[in-house]
Amino acid sequence: MPERPFTLAVIVGSTREGRFAPVVANWFTAHAGRRTDVVVDLIDLDEVRPYELRHGSEEMETYAKRIGAADAFVVITPEYNHSFPAPLKHAIDLLHQQWQAKPVGFVSYGGISGGLRAVEQLRLVFAELHATTVRETVSFPMAGRLFDEGGQLRDPEDADRAAAVLLDQLAWWALALREAREARPYGG
Repeated sequence: MPERPFTLAVIVGSTREGRFAPVVANWFTAHAGRRTDVVVDLIDLDEVRPYELRHGSEEMETYAKRIGAADAFVVITPEYNHSFPAPLKHAIDLLHQQWQAKPVGFVSYGGISGGLRAVEQLRLVFAELHATTVRETVSFPMAGRLFDEGGQLRDPEDADRAAAVLLDQLAWWALALREAREARPYGG
């Protein structure tokens, strides 16, 4: 276990009314919260309201500091029309340096593809920002059928295993890149 846990910002990418995102976010943050090597910061874009942020505002500074303080990210995204939500893209594009040289993982949900088409597009966006995306993901095809009325997975074994692998990969990259940034700041 590392001497200093890494900070994982979990970004909830959907802001739609009636969204399913909180169910997935609650499941994932509970899973991550059981680990002793991570501190979770839940950033819900429905609360951040990225389209309302203005450069120089207190809200923008708070958002930038939270992203900047993170050692790693997990983006929870639905798939809307074969892509990810516009507010998520806007929230990503508001910042640049804060994403650099940090790992990003994905938890997706949606129809038959489980949100994986959205994830593939997000990988391109984060590559442009000099972030490192990890290979493993957690995806929930037909997500509404997989969770019960209380927000619990009906059959959690596979998803729990996938989340553990994702978090293990993020932990390795988060610690390695944090040490690298501390030894030599990234200049991308």
